[in-house]
Amino acid sequence: MPHPFDQLNLEEVRGSHSVKWSLFPEDVLPLWVADMDYPIAEPIAQAIQARLSKRIGYPQGAGDPELLDAIIAKQERLGLKGLQRENLWLTSSVVPGIYASVLALSSVGEEVITQVPVYHPFLLALSDYGRVTKANPMQPGASGWEIDFEHLESLVTPATRLLMLCNPQNPTGRVFTRSELEKLAEFALEHRLWVMVDELWADLIYEGEHVPFASLCEEIAQRTVTLTGPCKAFNTAGLGGGVAISHNRAILERMQNVSKGVGGHPNVLSMAAWLAALQHGQPWLRETLAYLKANRDFLSRFLAEKLPEVGYIPPQATYLAWLDFRALGLEDPHKFALEQAKVALNDGAIFGEGFKGYLRLNFATSRPLLQEALERLAGALKASMVDDR
Repeated sequence: MPHPFDQLNLEEVRGSHSVKWSLFPEDVLPLWVADMDYPIAEPIAQAIQARLSKRIGYPQGAGDPELLDAIIAKQERLGLKGLQRENLWLTSSVVPGIYASVLALSSVGEEVITQVPVYHPFLLALSDYGRVTKANPMQPGASGWEIDFEHLESLVTPATRLLMLCNPQNPTGRVFTRSELEKLAEFALEHRLWVMVDELWADLIYEGEHVPFASLCEEIAQRTVTLTGPCKAFNTAGLGGGVAISHNRAILERMQNVSKGVGGHPNVLSMAAWLAALQHGQPWLRETLAYLKANRDFLSRFLAEKLPEVGYIPPQATYLAWLDFRALGLEDPHKFALEQAKVALNDGAIFGEGFKGYLRLNFATSRPLLQEALERLAGALKASMVDDR
């Protein structure tokens, strides 16, 4: 029997309500921006409707206490213990938390280290606010994309203030091991760096185990702010909603201070959706994760059989594939995919210097659409090789 996600109705997902499906012409299949094409969990939809029956006035300033407690319980199950409500600051989404952490934990002209390739708002937050980016390129290894610790040490100077980490990692899909994170924590403590860690993808893991960075030891917890939210796991990006978590309340106060007047207040519908996701969304999440894993495995087989020239390490988490097209000799793989194959992917160049020629593919769509997009890419590449002869 076909899976319900296989029966995706294009008329329902297309339209001005979706930037993913409205940015390009209708003959283009969009596998770019990081949201899923699937319907949200029914308990979440019901919770949003139920919340509309109540007053939509200003919420409590710190957010819904029941949601705060549910987030704390979730983090405790992951291994991040000892949190109280005052250790949480609800944000409009994770990206404002990234910007606030940069503003709060570094100054203009100071240096910030991040692994690359990385989710591009990391890099934009640094350039937008006059920080100096110290990029540490990850390297393909036995475990997948790995941190180059030797090069990492060479980046530190007296002007280095902040270490930014994405785990699970966007765009490579890497889930860092406890030993890797412990080594990174030792590095941060040795050089007295603040740490911002984006753990937004922690619910979408196929292999490995999510280890909250701040759970490694009390000393690192006092220097770390963790950012997360519901939008990737439960497909609620349009509602927003995020949280900054720290055992060191002073970090959150600094982030709040730099965000005064622009941070807004918690969204009542977002909070209702998030609470429903935490309380009742696990069956939907388990089913969706299984479908995503099957999509990832289908993608892996397709690339191995029909596009072996494309460099690819299967992601351990997320619904993103990081594809290396450099061996194909294309002048601009992103433009080629869009114009010749009619497939919209993310250009690797935005994820860090040195990654032009890579493309990021979002496989959180129906299996038939994923197959059609891949067949288009393979067909366009085959035709281009014939034309070059």
